[in-house]
Amino acid sequence: MVKQSFQYIQGKLLGKDRGNMCSYAKDVPNCNNQSLQHFVSNSPWNHRPVLDHIQHDVTAAIGDKNNGSIHVDECCFPKQGKDSVGVASQHCGRLGKTANCQVGVFLGYTKDSYRTLIDERLYLPKEWILDKKRRRKCGVPWYVRFKKKTELAWEMIIHAKKNNVPFAWVGMDCFYGRDSWLRNKIDTQNLIYIADIPCNLGVWLEHPKTGVPMRKDGVRGRNPTREKVIEGTDPIKVKDLKDQLERIKWHHVFIRDTERRELWADMACLRVFPSEDNSLPGKECWLIIRKDLKDNDIKYQLSNAPLETSVDRFAQMSGSRYWIERTFEDGKGIAGLEDFQVRSWTGWHHHITITLLAMLYLMMLSIDLGRKADFLTVQDIKEIFEVIMPKRKVTSEELVQLILEKHKRRLSARLSHHRHK
Repeated sequence: MVKQSFQYIQGKLLGKDRGNMCSYAKDVPNCNNQSLQHFVSNSPWNHRPVLDHIQHDVTAAIGDKNNGSIHVDECCFPKQGKDSVGVASQHCGRLGKTANCQVGVFLGYTKDSYRTLIDERLYLPKEWILDKKRRRKCGVPWYVRFKKKTELAWEMIIHAKKNNVPFAWVGMDCFYGRDSWLRNKIDTQNLIYIADIPCNLGVWLEHPKTGVPMRKDGVRGRNPTREKVIEGTDPIKVKDLKDQLERIKWHHVFIRDTERRELWADMACLRVFPSEDNSLPGKECWLIIRKDLKDNDIKYQLSNAPLETSVDRFAQMSGSRYWIERTFEDGKGIAGLEDFQVRSWTGWHHHITITLLAMLYLMMLSIDLGRKADFLTVQDIKEIFEVIMPKRKVTSEELVQLILEKHKRRLSARLSHHRHK
């Protein structure tokens, strides 16, 4: 298993375009696509201990309880057909529309510019949970039940905490940040979050009076039982609140370094009561409004950070989201996160786990070489790897055999498709 895992990682890092088992077999010495296919799709090794080991290695390398952070985000994998595990017509962030795709929920770790992914969950829509035939065909375990994406995110956050991964805050993009259930869950564990929110989320500057309204005279029916806002103004959208703030509320703060210059922004931090899913005010927290001077982009975030939190600290927390976005770029462009030809539950988790292992290797190598050349990027490390790693020397006979095997698999897939139809 160790040999195949190394070969799979080696194939990922040697490839220049989209990779698969055939291209890996061409590039990696003493390797064939059948052994790799079996290792990823059918081998019974448990991916969970590998992910736990990744978390321990990341903790040892860049773990920091004061400046490290974990981040929840998702990655969508467009797919054809309906047989790949979890594939369904659903929102695809990569395409920006509803499309046929798989959705993976991920947990990343960042500390300064160092970053990598440390955990994953495959989202199964309800239609998959109820389809016993497709579940059985893709090997989905019997105990897997439907869970919302926010529930999968919460599982990973709690698991990282139990694994003693040190972090100062939890970051979330807008999809997860707007969910009051997830924010409240994090708050109950005395963890700090900074969550992106949509510009139309409503907030109150003062807590409105709530209660069960009295039934109006002359109105028939049962007495009201649902709690509502019964006194006070309607919530104001955060995008409208931005324009009402006095100049004194804004602070000019440093966010992070970029490749060309420093990134600065105007930031306002104020206490609000956010509107929750039941249209009632939630617990008082911070609203952070950040206007980036470079492109005039405006970001809105909520945080349950302590009252004494400084604006500079909020700037640091807010800027850390950028690095998790870069992490997905690294995973897709360098470590082959999106490049897989597996359909089963086991195959998906094996591929993603080995990809996270490859990303960890690249980060560790960049840390080690960075001590001698701190200007190196992850892409630089991959190009170094391509030069120093031995490549397979393919004879003409082997090349013909590889082509024949490729066409054989293509024909087999085509016949299987016709039989299915």
